[in-house]
Amino acid sequence: MVGDSCCGYSYLCNMVSKTTKLDIRQQSIDQLESFFSERGEKAFRGRQVFQWLWEKSADDFQSMTNLSEKHRKLLGDHFSINPVRLDQSQFSSDHTIKSQFRLHDGHLIEGVLIPTANRMTACVSSQVGCSLSCKFCATGYMDRARNLDAAEIYDQVVQIGAQAQQYYQQPLTNIVYMGMGEPLLNYKNMLQSVEHITSKQGLGMSAKRITVSTAGIAKMIRKLGDDQVKFNLALSLHAANDLKRNQIMPINERNSLQALEQALNYYYRATGNEITFEYIVFYNFNDTLDDAKELLTFSRKVPSKVNLIEYNPIEEANFINTKEDRLQRFAAFLEQKRVKVTVRYSRGKDIDAACGQLANRS
Repeated sequence: MVGDSCCGYSYLCNMVSKTTKLDIRQQSIDQLESFFSERGEKAFRGRQVFQWLWEKSADDFQSMTNLSEKHRKLLGDHFSINPVRLDQSQFSSDHTIKSQFRLHDGHLIEGVLIPTANRMTACVSSQVGCSLSCKFCATGYMDRARNLDAAEIYDQVVQIGAQAQQYYQQPLTNIVYMGMGEPLLNYKNMLQSVEHITSKQGLGMSAKRITVSTAGIAKMIRKLGDDQVKFNLALSLHAANDLKRNQIMPINERNSLQALEQALNYYYRATGNEITFEYIVFYNFNDTLDDAKELLTFSRKVPSKVNLIEYNPIEEANFINTKEDRLQRFAAFLEQKRVKVTVRYSRGKDIDAACGQLANRS
């Protein structure tokens, strides 16, 4: 397909049938400049188009008003834009908004706007479905159809950001890659989407406002370190011994806690970024003081903080959220040991928008 080099671009275009157009958002700025210059046009037109796509979020060529009609037709003859379209939205009693988005090939994904007093957070998906089969997660019971491309992740941020402005008159402040799918199994597109969201030639958001959550793929965590990423990393832990974690997260059978510990420390040494451990607290499974002691031990192996998360029931699983007194005792134990702990209560449960509930249900 299209390589990094601009050489041979005309040959590539000639190989594309008249009925098949290249997705323009798969093109680099250099490729767009070459497209114009090879046709006797000014190369800077490519920069203008790139700005329209990623800074101004244009989803059609006619909106590119500083290009002539001739240039817009030229683009339309050779390229397509495949934007994510809002299919439907649901509104929670706690003001959370869950949206179902339709992709150009008909697949559906979900994203969530989570408003609080001082934050507007977009929760975005990275795959259609998921292949990891975590036992407590509705998405894990779906098949993985495909990865999202960078533009499809970017579009969720733009659409959810528009909802924040429309309904709450506030811009997005945070983005979490905690929707459908495993971001580190869509590594290249995930990184490219972050680049478009954070770049001065894109949306210009701070990478420190972005958190990517993983179920725990050791070799890809190491790659995050090699790439010295600037965003935050969260690990969905949920049990701090291998036996229990294997029961609820099959990925742990190939990525043990020891392997994750080594990978996380490698990542921390490379980036200096503290890790967040996400820990859903299930009743009579991982909510005893012995479980808290195991979490304490593991959390001390890498600079970290802990989010204790309320469980959100799904039809496919029989897990139960822990009782409030057990949750508070669990949190108090960790706090006494000077672990940085936050208890996260669910948002959007009444519309299946909470953590672990996304499964294209309306």
